[in-house]
Amino acid sequence: MSNDVVVSSTLFLTVLMLIGLVFFIRASAKDRTELACYIPGTIPETELRDRLRGYFSGRSYRLVNRDADNDRVTFEGLVAASPTLAIFLSILAAGGFLCLGLVLSMTIPQIQNAGLALVLLAPAAGWFYQRKAQRTEQVQLQLETNDQGAIARLWVKAHRDELIALEASLGLEPTRPASH
Repeated sequence: MSNDVVVSSTLFLTVLMLIGLVFFIRASAKDRTELACYIPGTIPETELRDRLRGYFSGRSYRLVNRDADNDRVTFEGLVAASPTLAIFLSILAAGGFLCLGLVLSMTIPQIQNAGLALVLLAPAAGWFYQRKAQRTEQVQLQLETNDQGAIARLWVKAHRDELIALEASLGLEPTRPASH
C-alpha cells in the first residue's frame, strides 16, 4: 500500500515537472520586445544617426521605413535561433521524458521499459525552439528634439537582447521616463 502512494505521488510530481518544462520551452521562443528611452547626452545628432545606422547595418538589419515627419525609422532583420539553446532544450526535454518513462514503467509494470522510448521525443523541443525563435524582427527608432533643436531623447523599440547589445555598443544608459 505504501509503495502505491509513493509511485502515485512521484507520478504526480513528474507530471507537474513536465508541465513546467513545456512552459519553459514555449517561453524560450517568446517575443520579448521592449521600449527603451535613452538620453544621448553630448553626442551630436549627425554622429548619433551615423552610429545608429552603422550599428544596425553591421548587425544585418536593413532600413524598411523612414517617417521624416515624426523622425522615426524602422529597421528589419532576421534573428537566428541559438543552436546552443536548441541543444540545451533538447537535453532538458530528454531528462524530463526519461523521468516520465521511469515513473510510467513503475506505475504500469506491463509496459516494462517501453516508457523510456519517450526520450525519442526530446529533439522536438529543439526543433520547436528553432522554428519559433528564428524570425524577422523590427527595430523602431525615434528621436525627440528639445526647443533648441538638440536631441532630447532616443526611443528604441526592439527585442530585449538587442537593446542590451545596443547599450553596450554605443555606451547608452536607459532612462525611466514618465510616458511616451
